[in-house]
Amino acid sequence: MTRRFGDLVAVNNVDLTVPKSCVYGFLGPNGSGKSTTIRMLCGLLTPTAGDIEVLGYRIPDQAEALKRKMGYMTQRFSLFEDLTVRENLEFLAAIQDVPRAEQKNRIETLLREYHLDDRQKQMAGTLSGGQKQRLALAGAVIHKPELLLLDEPTSAVDPESRRDFWEKLFDLADAGTTILVSTHYMDEAERCHRLAILDSGVLVADGEPAKMAAALVGRTFQVTTTQPRKAQAALLKESGVVSVAQIGNELRVLVGEGNSIPAHLNEVLRSAGLDAVLQVSTPNLEDVFVAATHRSHLEHA
Repeated sequence: MTRRFGDLVAVNNVDLTVPKSCVYGFLGPNGSGKSTTIRMLCGLLTPTAGDIEVLGYRIPDQAEALKRKMGYMTQRFSLFEDLTVRENLEFLAAIQDVPRAEQKNRIETLLREYHLDDRQKQMAGTLSGGQKQRLALAGAVIHKPELLLLDEPTSAVDPESRRDFWEKLFDLADAGTTILVSTHYMDEAERCHRLAILDSGVLVADGEPAKMAAALVGRTFQVTTTQPRKAQAALLKESGVVSVAQIGNELRVLVGEGNSIPAHLNEVLRSAGLDAVLQVSTPNLEDVFVAATHRSHLEHA
């Protein structure tokens, strides 16, 4: 699928296949096309080119039918702040056509599961960030959707609330819900069963996070030195070095394919007059992201 806004190509020929009951992540910086992709998948945006099929429905032609089987949650709290927690859930149950005989039990279950039973009479606008997030998620799944689309849902909450939120996502996936979630947090991306990395509207990597990291074995190094800034400057001058990031007093170095030669990096550091220890390190998802976006930029240069 492709989406253009005038001369801007926001999503460029992205091709996705998402397994059922999978937590599938979209990782990328702001402006990478994550939100645009999700909005096309749920029928809020029409693709400029390409075909979309979600749960067997052709999108956007059958988007209305899809809505009954889909939940959608954005990064901005979109429920009614001047209604209570319970009133919000009652309203959503009604518009999502939850059978009247089942509404009360369903709401009671969600209030309990999302730790909102002691807040049910509180105005939604007075909730904390984490409480609003839980309420929004409860509202998004009130009709037990087969598919849940989440657009950077944890951008405004604390780490503990984010962790609890992800536990809820895995509970939903275990129960059979397919989840697509966009994020720019590396720790969240690592949690996904499968991950797509987007950069400038292009899908630059797609796979299981651990397998993508394993593919970089031998290309990541740790440098320990008393002069990390000087060492970073020396290493960045080398054409085979993709990135050098300072983490505390150490450096994390990623080299290009065919350039993973520790002896060469040691020589660079010695030539700069540095006393440094270089060790091979275990690749992580940040290395995957940097490697994928670097390769994409080279291909389109």
